[in-house]
Amino acid sequence: MKIYILGVEDERLHRPIQLIANLFFEDAELLFRPSNDEDVTINFQLNIDHQKVSVHTQLTDKNRKTFHASFEKRLQETTDKEKFKRVKQAVSRVLLTVLQDWTGITQKWGILTGVRPTKLLHRKNIDHIPMSIAHQQLKEEFLITDDKIELMKEIVSRQLAVIPDLYELKNEVSIYIGIPFCPTKCAYCTFPAYAINGRQGSVHSFLGGLHYEIEQIGQWLRENNIRITTVYFGGGTPTSITAEEMDLLYEEMYRSFPNVEKIREVTVEAGRPDTITVEKINILKKWNIGRISINPQSYIQETLKAIGRHHTVEETIKKFHLAREMGMSNINMDLIIGLPGEGIPEFTHTLNETEKLVPESLTVHTLSFKRASEMTQNRNRYKVADRSEVEDMMGLAEKWTKSHDYSPYYLYRQKNILGNLENVGYALPGKESLYNIIIMEEMQTIIGLGCGASSKFIDPIDGKITHFANPKDPKSYNESFKEYADKKLEILNKIFNKDKAL
Repeated sequence: MKIYILGVEDERLHRPIQLIANLFFEDAELLFRPSNDEDVTINFQLNIDHQKVSVHTQLTDKNRKTFHASFEKRLQETTDKEKFKRVKQAVSRVLLTVLQDWTGITQKWGILTGVRPTKLLHRKNIDHIPMSIAHQQLKEEFLITDDKIELMKEIVSRQLAVIPDLYELKNEVSIYIGIPFCPTKCAYCTFPAYAINGRQGSVHSFLGGLHYEIEQIGQWLRENNIRITTVYFGGGTPTSITAEEMDLLYEEMYRSFPNVEKIREVTVEAGRPDTITVEKINILKKWNIGRISINPQSYIQETLKAIGRHHTVEETIKKFHLAREMGMSNINMDLIIGLPGEGIPEFTHTLNETEKLVPESLTVHTLSFKRASEMTQNRNRYKVADRSEVEDMMGLAEKWTKSHDYSPYYLYRQKNILGNLENVGYALPGKESLYNIIIMEEMQTIIGLGCGASSKFIDPIDGKITHFANPKDPKSYNESFKEYADKKLEILNKIFNKDKAL
């Protein structure tokens, strides 16, 4: 889809225009010079002064049909940055409106292209804006539909019930520990995940660096009297390493981190059923790790083969029952809507199979074509459902979870997500993942340890976010983990107002 854009001289507006166009067309190409093969022309008229911004847009397609939209807003902001934000919103609004009229597609998230919609509602809650007024403001500012705002409100309410002190957690931290190995790499995956077979030397070197990072960060937390709220072992698949390696890793956590017995939640993603053994579950129990993930993604064997998951449906079910029989009482399962070859019948089957297991929580993802994934690079090989069917599948998930007493407690969105929808975490009462809430709402610093682990440092005073990521591949991590640990300590000292030199 080639879109000829007229009347937008400020190049800073090109990016938001592109993002809105991408909501409607996978291959949207913006043209800023005349062309003979554009599919549609969109002409903007912008008038901006110190008091207001007004935008008028006309869309003309190849059949000479035209669509119009206008928007005007007073500018009460005091800084140039804030004023430009309003101008960007105005341009996005009129573009969304004419594209909706032309295509007949309603974007339920409006002009939002960000990952964390519920943060908007949390901010209004912190500012003591009543929910009814916040609802109307979100609808007017971002053109979000009522049903999505209601979903946001339900999630925010649930989060505050689960973590009543959510807004006061800024002086604590959570820890993410990344294990970059899996049995195989899934076709849709862009996480640091390397097939573990034949990499035992690399695994050993990596774990040495990870132990060092845990020890160094733990020492800093002890010295500065900083508590840990949650710990999350992700990856990759953390249960890809041996039971002995898991045992030593958790022992290091207990030895290095302060007050481990007071950490509110420790999660280990045992996502790939083919990594779960009796020995590994015993190790989890030994170290009082009560929350794990066992992720089917789908209960269709042909789908698992197509996306590169080498376990069977039967193995997923068997390992779930094994974990349950051995006393694991908080199990999450992930499902993905829109996997290749799957539609409503296949997803209905997956929900029916999930009903037989009753996991404590269920995360329903909508397939996202992530830029670096094998699936995206070879997209013609993977046939996926259209927007309408994907929306129907999400509707099925919403009805199914509600009828089985699961409630939504967190959500996030991704670029290139099918149907411009969302990923939603559902849980039975009292089984919500605290870490998932904390990372999505960005209420506290999360320190990332291990290969590919991202840290997000949030200043307790002004809320400013500093991002820092470890190397994604084991070789680079093994060569530089000390340097990256030192850098994280430097940032921690800065944001927690510690003046002492490292």
